[in-house]
Amino acid sequence: MQVIDLLIANKDVKATGGATFERKNPMTGEVATRAAAASVADAKAAADAAAAAFPAWAAMGPGERRALLNKAADLLSARTPQFIESAMGETGATGPWIGFNCMLASNMLREAAAMTTQISGEVIPSDIPGSLAMGYRQPVGVILGIAPWNAPVILAVRALAMPLACGNTVVLKASELCPATHRLIGATLVEAGLPAGVINVVTNAPQDAAAVVNALIEHPAVRRINFTGSTRVGKMIAAKAAEFLKPVLLELGGKAPLIVLDDADLDEAVNAAAFGAFMNQGQICMSTERIVVDEKVADEFVRRFVAKSSKLPSGDPRGHVVLGSVVDRGTVDRVRAMVDDAVGKGAKLVTGGKVEGTVMDAHVLDRVAPAMRIYGEESFGPIVTIVRVKGEDEAVRIANDTEYGLSAAVFSRDIARAMRVAKRIQSGICHINGPTVHDEAQMPFGGVKESGYGRFGGKAGIDAFTELRWITIQTEPRHYPF
Repeated sequence: MQVIDLLIANKDVKATGGATFERKNPMTGEVATRAAAASVADAKAAADAAAAAFPAWAAMGPGERRALLNKAADLLSARTPQFIESAMGETGATGPWIGFNCMLASNMLREAAAMTTQISGEVIPSDIPGSLAMGYRQPVGVILGIAPWNAPVILAVRALAMPLACGNTVVLKASELCPATHRLIGATLVEAGLPAGVINVVTNAPQDAAAVVNALIEHPAVRRINFTGSTRVGKMIAAKAAEFLKPVLLELGGKAPLIVLDDADLDEAVNAAAFGAFMNQGQICMSTERIVVDEKVADEFVRRFVAKSSKLPSGDPRGHVVLGSVVDRGTVDRVRAMVDDAVGKGAKLVTGGKVEGTVMDAHVLDRVAPAMRIYGEESFGPIVTIVRVKGEDEAVRIANDTEYGLSAAVFSRDIARAMRVAKRIQSGICHINGPTVHDEAQMPFGGVKESGYGRFGGKAGIDAFTELRWITIQTEPRHYPF
C-alpha cells in the first residue's frame, strides 16, 4: 500500500485534520493507496503557493525552464517501473500500457521544453506614424489541470507540461482513482529542480471533488482550466468557469468510428480496429467504439476481426495479457447491460462474453442499429460494435451520427477517396489507414461537438496557455486632433 500526502510548495503536506481516503485495487480489492483527502482550505493553499511562485517562474529565461523540463522527462522515463507498479495497482491497467504512458509523457515534457523558445509574437503594421505595434504573448498565471485515471501519466503530464513551458505555475487536481500515480508526477518534477510552488498536487476524496474543484476554479489566481474526462463533468466545469469568465480547455468523451470502405486492405483494418478497440480494455477517449463497414466486404471483415479478437488473452494485468482489469465493477455491469440490450434488439455477439471479476475478454457486437443503447452511448470498455452500411455516403452519415467528435479513422486503398471522406467526418482528429488511438506530443489534440474544445499539443498549446496582448511603442511624436 502506498501512503501519500499533498504536494504544496515542494513539501509533503497532510490534509486538514489528517483526513485520508483509500483507493482499492479494482481486481484484488486490496487497498492500493491511502491518500490525503484535501479540504477546500487545502486546495486554496495549493493555489496560493502557485500564485506566489508565478512571478519568478514567469521571469525565468526559456533556456533554464527548458533544462528543467528536459531533466524531468529523463527522470520520469527512469521511473517507469515505479509508475507501472503504482498505476497497475490503482487502475488495473497492464504494464505495457503504463510503460507507453511513461514514454509519451516523457516526450510531452521534451516537446514542451522545446516550445519555451517558440512562444513568439509578431509585429503588426500600424496606420499610426511611428507606432511599433506588437502581438505579444505572455504567461497568464496559475493553471488548474484536472486529469483522469485512464491514461494516468500521459493525461496528467499533458495538463501541466505546456503550461509550465509557457511560464505558468500549476495546480494538478489528481484523479481519485489514481492519486499515487499522479502524485508521483509531482515528485518527479520537484526532483528535477522546479522551484517551490511551481507544481502542486491536490488529492481529494471522491465525495469532496465538487467542493475542491469549485474552490480552485473560484480562486482569483487561477486564470485557466484544462480538464480531460467525461462530457457530463466537463459541462459542469465549463459552467462554473463561465461564472468567472475563465477560459477552459476541454477534452471529453468519444465514440470513435473506424470506417472500412469496400476497397480497404482488410488485414490492416482488422489490426488497427483490434488495437483501437481493446488497448487498455477500451478505456481510452479515442477508443474505436464503432466499426462502420461497407456491406460488400462486411462478412469477410467480421470473419477476420473475430478470428483476431477472440484470441486476445485476458487476465491478471501483471501477466502476459492484452486485456487486464477494467477500472471497476461498474464498467462490467455497464458493458453487460449494453450487450443484453443490443442482443435483445437483434444484434449478434460474435465473440466475447467471458467475465471474471473485473477482467473481461474482447466483446464484438455485429449488426448494431440505432435503436440499441450501445449505438450512441460511450461504452468505455472492451467492446466494439459493427455497423454495416451501403456505400461511402451512408458510412459518413453513420460516422457522424453521434454527439461526439474526437477521433476517427478511414480505411481505403484510394488515398484521394479516403481524404474526401476524412474531410466530411465531424471530428477533431482523423487518421487514414491508421487506428483511432494515436497520440504524439507535437500534434494538435482535441475534439469537436460534445468531445470538447481547444487543443493540447505543440504550438497549439501555446495559444491555450498564454495571453495574446497588443503592445505599442510610439517612436516619434504623434499627432492628436486637439
